[in-house]
Amino acid sequence: MQRPKGLTIGRLAKGAGVGVQTIRFYERKGLLVQPPRHGPEYRQYTADHVTRIRFIQKAQGLGFSLKEIKGLMELGSTRRATCADVMKKTDRKLQEVRSKIRDLQRVQRALQQLSRACGLSKRAMAECRVLECFERGGTC
Repeated sequence: MQRPKGLTIGRLAKGAGVGVQTIRFYERKGLLVQPPRHGPEYRQYTADHVTRIRFIQKAQGLGFSLKEIKGLMELGSTRRATCADVMKKTDRKLQEVRSKIRDLQRVQRALQQLSRACGLSKRAMAECRVLECFERGGTC
């Protein structure tokens, strides 16, 4: 019997630039379909699996959660889905990113104020405004 052509999980992992455990994790989460075994042989993955893993990795790099990525992939396999459907999900993610940026800018301003308040002071630790602020809680 001739061995089927394809990629073992190790070769798939290497080709996609991820670890074997990442592939197994994606399979458990329903992001990758595990190919059937051909008798006692290893499972044989295809180039489509590499493409899908790269899609997942790129989407994660843009801040999409695995659940959101699964939704995007489901749109890609739905005939009645349109580019506008993908755009809605992308716009939603963009709004989240903008909100996080605003939050991080607020944190940055607060840390800058704390840093300026303390400066290079040689005061005793008991007089440190930064520590005092943390102990009090609330805004500083």
